[in-house]
Formats: sequence, structure tokens, C-alpha cells
Amino acid sequence: MNASAARSPAAAGSGVAALQSALAAEHAAIYGYGVVGAHLAGAGQAAATSDWIAHQVARDDLESMLRSLGTQPQAAAAAYRLPGPVLTARDAVSLAIVIEDRVATAYLGLVAVSAPAVRHFGAVRLRAAALSAARWRGTTVAFPGLPASVLRPGPRARA
Repeated sequence: MNASAARSPAAAGSGVAALQSALAAEHAAIYGYGVVGAHLAGAGQAAATSDWIAHQVARDDLESMLRSLGTQPQAAAAAYRLPGPVLTARDAVSLAIVIEDRVATAYLGLVAVSAPAVRHFGAVRLRAAALSAARWRGTTVAFPGLPASVLRPGPRARA
């Protein structure tokens, strides 16, 4: 991200909160992939390692963006609560899917920021999370990052 885009008022305003939210998701993803990788072997473990590294790179990029805005990046927690126990390879794959879905959701906040460089970064990372989730899931979902409840049709408003 270039410095002038990072210092725009839009990036300094709501962009900081969105960047911190994406950073928090990346911290949790890095922790989670440590658990995922510990329960997989072979190609699954290699995929988990690759995703773990990709999330570290994204974390570093987010921290750099925040520092360029004069903001201290939030630190990672010592540990994170997992959505459920991870005892088997199947549990590990389920965790990887949850991780990527949550990361995709966090990056939706960046694609809404008015700074073009931040928006672009968010879109690239949202796409990466969606592709990774699809690889783990074995299928794609419509509108990655949006909860299914948002996509359900509701009662139609009367004119």
C-alpha cells in the first residue's frame, strides 16, 4: 500500500477499525492453523502449513499498514477459544473452514473502506480466504464472508 493512500482521511477513520479487525482475524487464524496442522498429515498438513504462512504474511502487511497510519497494531492474544474440540483430522478440516470463513468476513470490512489501496488489499485477501475455504470445504459458497442468515430471503416490503 502506498503511503499517500494509507494517510487518507478515510483510511485513518473507519479504515483503522477495519484494519484492526482484519488483523485480529489473522492473529486468530495463525493460532488456529497451528492446531489444524497438528492434526493433519501429508497433503493436508502441507496445505495447513501453506495457509498458516499466508496468514502470517497478511498479518505482517496489516501491521505495516497500521503503522503507516501512525497506529499501533493490536497484539495477538496468548490463546484463542476454538469453536469446538479438535480431536481428529475431520475436526481439523472443519476448523480450517471456520477460520477461513471468519477471515473472509473480517476482510469484508476492508472492501468497504474508501481508500483504494486498502479496498484492493481487502478484496485480494477476501478472495484468498474464499479460495482456501473452498479447498478445505470441497465446494464454494455464494458471497464468501457473508453469514448465511444475511442471504436468506425475508419477507418482502410492501410498496
